[in-house]
Amino acid sequence: MTSLRARIKRGSMAGLATVSASALLLTACGAAPESGGGSTAGASDYTGCIVSDSGGFDDQSFNQSSYEGLKKAEKDLGIKVNQVESKTNNDFEPNLRAMVTAGCNLTVTVGFLLGDATKAQAAANPDSHFAIIDFGYDTPISNVKPIIYDTAQAAFLAGYLAAGSTKTGTVATFGGIKIPTVTIFMDGYADGVKYYNEKKGKNVKLLGWNKDAQDGSFTGDFEKQDVGKQLTQNFLDQGADIVMPVAGPVGKGAGAALKEAKDAGKDVKLIWVDSDGFLTAPDYKDIMLSSVMKQMGEAVETVVKEDKEGKFSNTPYVGTLANDGVQLAPFHDFDSQVPADLKSELDQIKKDIVDGKLKVESAASPKA
Repeated sequence: MTSLRARIKRGSMAGLATVSASALLLTACGAAPESGGGSTAGASDYTGCIVSDSGGFDDQSFNQSSYEGLKKAEKDLGIKVNQVESKTNNDFEPNLRAMVTAGCNLTVTVGFLLGDATKAQAAANPDSHFAIIDFGYDTPISNVKPIIYDTAQAAFLAGYLAAGSTKTGTVATFGGIKIPTVTIFMDGYADGVKYYNEKKGKNVKLLGWNKDAQDGSFTGDFEKQDVGKQLTQNFLDQGADIVMPVAGPVGKGAGAALKEAKDAGKDVKLIWVDSDGFLTAPDYKDIMLSSVMKQMGEAVETVVKEDKEGKFSNTPYVGTLANDGVQLAPFHDFDSQVPADLKSELDQIKKDIVDGKLKVESAASPKA
């Protein structure tokens, strides 16, 4: 299968000439901004752009989902698209400057780590519009729309699912970098396991995160898959049979360790995050129990559409279970292995969260 990165680059060649020489110079430290190559005769003069974090647009996670939302807007709305991948954190501001120079009407920045760079470029370019995924500002910025998610709600369901599905009585999670958009998943997951134990009188053990202490296992970045693989192996050695990595591309290291364990005859499962891993990370579909999804593609397309129609607002978009901004993914190939009673309990828990009867709280939950 052709990689997303290869498709991006192949589809971009025809449009590279649309980016000014100054923009190309500004992105010398990262990848050059690339046109999506999808504009046709009569297409809008509106240009939607996107800047990734260092995970890149083929991370099988939040960068990829966000990028696919912009590409869908290109198809549905007839807009032009530019994109640029950041190789390191030092690329963020140069890449954002390049997007402004390239004439982007709205630039979407992907990830908590781009918060400062987005703020700086928004201040320097008050006539340009920006949207940032996974970051909210204490003081709203007039030309920046935060796209944020209360992922603890969906992760709570995943924790309850994991606790109800484990055969060993031990489940695990780990993060990439210890930032709020990572720990919010881990908080929800931990509370879901705890809730299962309280309801069932069980003692399912959670490795990798202590919510009360706000401390646990992290790889230190979103890149080193070998570290994610080793952490996962450590969890397996301690008896865990279900693991939820919250680490972008590092999750593939967890998937590799779990596949090796499965090949060795162990009954192990993976819970993905951000996107439906069964679809976006198909190499691990045979161990994919479910995923904690943030519907980033839909949010990106909606924000682009509103901006194109002159309805830009800096009011944060907050994804919740109630508005389907966050969800627990289908069980796919594991559907027949999830007991009907457990499915019913998950449905009721979701309803209780939506109705406010069950409070899911994390220090990292959006305040908006």
